[in-house]
Amino acid sequence: MRSWGSARVPSLPPGERPTVRAYDASSGALATVEPVDGTARMYVCGITPYDATHLGHAATYLSFDTLNRVWRDAGFAVRYVQNVTDIDEPLLERAERDGQDWTALAERETQLFREDMAALRVLPPDDFIGAVEAMPEIADLVVTLRDGGWTYDLAGDVYFAVDSAPRFGSVSGLDTATMTSLFGQRGGDPERVGKRNPLDALLWLTARPGEPCWDSPLGPGRPGWHVECAAIALNRLGPTLDVQGGGSDLAFPHHEHSAIEASAASGVEPFARAYVHAGMVGLDGEKMSKSRGNLVFVSRLRADGVHPGALRLALLAGHYRVDREWTPATLVEGQRRLAAWATGVARSSGPSGDALLSALREALYDDLDTPTALAAVDAWCTGSGADAAAPGLVRSAVDVLLGIDLP
Repeated sequence: MRSWGSARVPSLPPGERPTVRAYDASSGALATVEPVDGTARMYVCGITPYDATHLGHAATYLSFDTLNRVWRDAGFAVRYVQNVTDIDEPLLERAERDGQDWTALAERETQLFREDMAALRVLPPDDFIGAVEAMPEIADLVVTLRDGGWTYDLAGDVYFAVDSAPRFGSVSGLDTATMTSLFGQRGGDPERVGKRNPLDALLWLTARPGEPCWDSPLGPGRPGWHVECAAIALNRLGPTLDVQGGGSDLAFPHHEHSAIEASAASGVEPFARAYVHAGMVGLDGEKMSKSRGNLVFVSRLRADGVHPGALRLALLAGHYRVDREWTPATLVEGQRRLAAWATGVARSSGPSGDALLSALREALYDDLDTPTALAAVDAWCTGSGADAAAPGLVRSAVDVLLGIDLP
């Protein structure tokens, strides 16, 4: 599956760079997220392609785009992989509801997502992989887990037995009752009769009449959700990632299960050195979600003439891991900020550019603190100074670190 084109990113002058840190869900604390061998490996869970791209999606991918940019500024190479869950129950249900072919729906929404990401100047993943194209490798991983004794069959379906994995629960840190409740809310089947443990996750769904399926060593069928990401990540990034990322609603069950399945197959723990999650975006006091139908779409805002840079600034105004509310005022502030920054860098001189660059690095390297970074640029734009090189340096700095190409 093709990705989207990358925006040109200028280089910044060297200088003292802080340690890159982010909040790790598995430890419940800030953690250093720097690679041990010079190449940062990041896997971010992608969309199920319907109702794309809403602002919750955009906020998540901007969060990890910021980390990508910080790593690159720190001098690390980055290997970034993202999937597309282009076969899953919710996609099939939406296609049936709307009377569409599910493959056409998936392709249309994936293309819209590409266009939105390119407009927002999100650096593209090195590998952008759909579940359908990865089907053989996903099935192979299920076979590996089966052969290793990690699974059991239930009416032809294959489940991962979580009781065989002592570290299960270490990603989210939740108790069993909470996990069971969330599992049912987020695509799991804790009440299915015959399962050994309500929290066991589906690895392979044997073919059902009228549903798409693929041939495999397991027989015709299709994969469960979590094993999809485990296979795609393992085969492109190896047994250990620096960061597994996504929205905070993925900590459990998705990241919990994909991590334990990947580690069971590879024999290496932990699957990721840090599990980093973006907060939810709310509208009218509720989480923005497909099920509630309270979605604001990037493409619709763009069609209405909203500058993508203003939208990016509006979303970066909130800290990545804090739930936030989207209001009309949020967008107005992003538009005001974009105009003020453009005016600021159009001056012939300004306050010290080196000082601002240091302030940006200090904020962003420390848990991707975009609100503090944006406030530092605001202060520079309203300040005065005789540094003739500052406007050009500031223009480059906000481009490299914040993804804002000032008009």
